[in-house]
Amino acid sequence: MFTSVLMIEKALTSADVEFVTTLHGEEQVFFHVLLQPRGDQADRLLRAIDDIALGEIDEAAREGETPEGDDARSAGEKALDVSLRALHAAGGEAEGRLVEDHPLDALKTLVAEVGADEVIVLTDPHYVEEFFHRDWASRARHKVGVPVLKLFSHSKA
Repeated sequence: MFTSVLMIEKALTSADVEFVTTLHGEEQVFFHVLLQPRGDQADRLLRAIDDIALGEIDEAAREGETPEGDDARSAGEKALDVSLRALHAAGGEAEGRLVEDHPLDALKTLVAEVGADEVIVLTDPHYVEEFFHRDWASRARHKVGVPVLKLFSHSKA
């Protein structure tokens, strides 16, 4: 069985689930899902720039309304639950957890703990971080010791 660590920042859409569950053809994959709820470390300005770059001006204007820190935890738990149910419904095996502090440290620890074959980072585009190679996938490639695949999530379910 192939072991994949799937790092996400929001609930998986049906298109995301289909995409990750078909990446390896007929081979069985066990997904260890890490979800990083939006926390205080997330920079609203960078998210607003990403929204503007995607032409989502209304989203940029609403960045201040998005829960942060502890308020984001319950939304993160729901998103993780939805994602795990969707992976199971698609015939996949999966377990998951929320990231409490440093996402890349949690990722490195989990990769070693489960003997992962790969890491899939599935997030919205983050143009500023990606330009400077500060996004999760770019930084993980130097940290985890297994192949890291960067995929963009689908915004609609």
